[in-house]
Order: sequence, then structure tokens, then C-alpha cells
Amino acid sequence: MKNNQYFKNYFIITILVFFIFSFIFLIIKTVEYNSYKENFNNKINDIILLIQNDYPDFDEKDIIEIIENDDNVLQKYGYDLKEDSLVKKNDKTYVAFLVLESVIVLFLVIIILYLFIKFNLKQDKEINKIIKCLENINKKNYTLDIDELSEDKLSILKDEVYKTAIMLKEEAENSLNDKNSVKNAIQDISHQLKTPLTSIMITLDNLLEDEVDEKTRTKFLKQIKKEINNINNLIQSILKLSRFDANTIVFNKEKVEIGKIINNAMTKLEAICDLKNITIKLKGDTDAIIVADEFWETEAITNILKNAVEYSNSDEKIIVEVEKNSIYTKVSIKDFGKGMDDIDVQNIFKRFYKGKGSSYDSTGIGLSLAKVIVEKDGGIIEVTSKKNKGTSFIIKYFKD
Repeated sequence: MKNNQYFKNYFIITILVFFIFSFIFLIIKTVEYNSYKENFNNKINDIILLIQNDYPDFDEKDIIEIIENDDNVLQKYGYDLKEDSLVKKNDKTYVAFLVLESVIVLFLVIIILYLFIKFNLKQDKEINKIIKCLENINKKNYTLDIDELSEDKLSILKDEVYKTAIMLKEEAENSLNDKNSVKNAIQDISHQLKTPLTSIMITLDNLLEDEVDEKTRTKFLKQIKKEINNINNLIQSILKLSRFDANTIVFNKEKVEIGKIINNAMTKLEAICDLKNITIKLKGDTDAIIVADEFWETEAITNILKNAVEYSNSDEKIIVEVEKNSIYTKVSIKDFGKGMDDIDVQNIFKRFYKGKGSSYDSTGIGLSLAKVIVEKDGGIIEVTSKKNKGTSFIIKYFKD
């Protein structure tokens, strides 16, 4: 509150000086009026005594009445009451008080000017500090020496400068982080594409050999198609993530039964479940209503169930259980497969991360995308796992 108190002190001092000088002026004017009155009354008294000496028959009351009521008496003798001063002593008194009042006014002006200039110098000093801060920001120096803040305008401005500096610093750091993220993403994508592309190149070289029989040629073509599908899946997943990163996806949130979303996801996975003879069992409060984007939540649940299928052994089951309470709706997806190491649990939601037991076709994006989608709908996702005992994914959709 230093600057604010500083301004208040100057304001209070200025007001006090003004009232003190006003009081002094009032006293001076009272003294001046009494001096004028005394001089004038003395002069009238002398006139009355002089008239009575020369004209004893004149009553003093009559003389005073004439002076008070008849303004033309002295004009008969050449005195203009508007221009001429009959009491010369009052002229000297007037000049003396005029000089005194002028000195006091000058002194008052000097004091007020001094206070005004000093206050402005202080303000200029504060403004120069702000200018210096802005110059440092322009030089990308975000270390600001901001002293105590108060509620006056300059301090508010200081506060805004400080906030702007912090914002610029954060944006600069975020920009650097974004550049590093893009760099890492490009490296990861390059690494992900390198393996299938290398496989395709080798297979194509084998196909170009003349001695390749029809059976082997068909095998190579199927391998190429498989690798192309892997590349296409990777590209589609990357495009989805990039759309989320760019905030170009608008969620159409509406009330939907969680059971409907899970059933849609199970339908998408029927083919790969049949290959491993895996059964997905849904139980619990499947009629629970959540507020979410049905399309994208189906994508998220599908990716999590697909991961459960990949980590499950053949002829096993996956249990999906729904529970609801007054705070959230919980979806538990539990498999009884290979499980994961602690290092896999810690990194499973990172982009392009593949656990030790993941399939060759895995892109390492599905679970990362699922986490982004769930959090976009205001939920959270957690995972626990024990090696050779299975993995559990817990999703909680909080109620508005």
C-alpha cells in the first residue's frame, strides 16, 4: 500500500495547508475590518467634536444622522465618495494588509506547487520504472523488480505489467515446449513409420525377383497390405490427436446411457474377440446416464477394450462393470491377462508408448487418445496392473 498511502499523504497535506491559510486569511480580514472601522470611527468622532465646538447648538445625533443618510453633504464640498478617501490612515492600512495578503498567497502557492511538483516527480519515477519494465520485456528479460503493490492507478498498472510479463514468459516457455513436442512427435512418427515402410520395401524387392512363385507372391502382397493398414491406422490416430491438440474438435455433449456406449464399443471389437475366443461381460448400472459426446466416448471405450483384448490370453473373459453414485459414474474394465510392469503402468498413456506385451500392430496412440477424450468430457482415467494377474482401467464420469 506504499504508493497509495503516498498519494493520500500528499492529498491530506494539501487540504490541511489550504484550510490553515484560509483560517489565516479570515483572521487577517477580521483585523483589517476592525482597523478600518476604528480609523473611520475616530475620524467621525473628530468631526463631531469639531462641529460641536463651532456650532454648540448642533446635537451629535443629528450630525451622525446626516452622515449616515445624506450622501450628498460632502459632494457639495467637492468630495466624491466613490473615488476619494476621506480617511488617509485607511489607505496606509489597506496597503499594509494588501502586501501581507500577497505574501501569504505567494507562500501558499509556493507550498502547493512544491507539493504538486514533488508528487509528480514521484509519479514520474514510478512511470519510469514501468517503462523500464516494458523495455526489459521487449528485450525478453522477464525478471521484474516490482515493489509492494497497492490500489492506486500506477500500482494497478504495475500489477498488469507483471501479469503480462508472466504471461509472456509462460507463452515463451510453452512455445519452446511445443517446439520440443513437435520435434519429439515427428521423431516418434518417423520411428513408427520406419518399420512398416522398411518391411514394405523389402517385400517389394522380393516381389521384383523373377523366381518368386504365385503362392509366395500372394503372401508378400498380403504382408504389404497389412503394413499399409498399419500405416493408415497410425495416420488416422495421429490426425485425431492433432485435432484435439489444435482444439478443432467440438464435443456434442448430451445425456446418454453408458451401457449404449459400451455396447457400441463391444460391437466394434467382435472380430478380434472371436479370433482369441474372448468374452466381454457387461454388468452393473448400465442404465446410468452420463453427459458426454457419444461418438468420442465410444472411441475411448473401444481403445481401452482393445488394449484389454490384446493383453488377454485366448479363451479368457473381460469384465466391464458400471457403478453409479451421487458424485460420478464409474466404469471398470478388467482383464485377467498378462498384466503390465510398473514402468508400463507409469507410461501407458503417453503417446507412441508400447508396453512390453503389446502387439506388433499397436500404434501406441489408442490409450493416449482415450485419456484425452475422457478428460475432455470432464472425467478421469486410472490404471492398475499386476504382472500375470491382469489389468484394470477405472473411468469416472463426474456429474454436473
